[in-house]
Amino acid sequence: MRPLTEEELRASFVNAEDDDLRLLSVPLDFPLTEWDHLDFLAWEDPRARGRAYVVAERDGTPTGVVMRAAEGNSRARNAMCNVCHTMQPGNQVALFTARKARTSDDSTESVGTYICRDLSCHENVRLAHPLAPSEVRGSVDLKIDGTKRRVYAFVDRVAASGEMPQ
Repeated sequence: MRPLTEEELRASFVNAEDDDLRLLSVPLDFPLTEWDHLDFLAWEDPRARGRAYVVAERDGTPTGVVMRAAEGNSRARNAMCNVCHTMQPGNQVALFTARKARTSDDSTESVGTYICRDLSCHENVRLAHPLAPSEVRGSVDLKIDGTKRRVYAFVDRVAASGEMPQ
């Protein structure tokens, strides 16, 4: 990702209401962000429980999404994150939902997906297990590319002007 200022970050959100932007807290380590190593930026709001954000650069333009984590824990023993495709204990994966960007008919559709509760997908795919004798580094690169592609798809679904099919 290219480096973003706080103003650019706030302006990137496609589904944010005025209150969302007013309450948005940037990541605590925002000034120290190593932009060259990020495929996307995702963080939990340190002041608002259950609120989270993801910003992905789409066609050179940062596109941000405000999300909410579902309350409660999963009863599943294990769960898979739909973004990084890593298996986690069930309480470490949550359903995150995001209102779709407003359309001309002012609808309030939303989309959701299961994501690592701490939004560590970017790091999870880079924590490569030692390579098996028949495994090559390319498999880790494929995981990174897949994670990036799935985040972009989620952001695109939220940003799409959601005309309902007739």
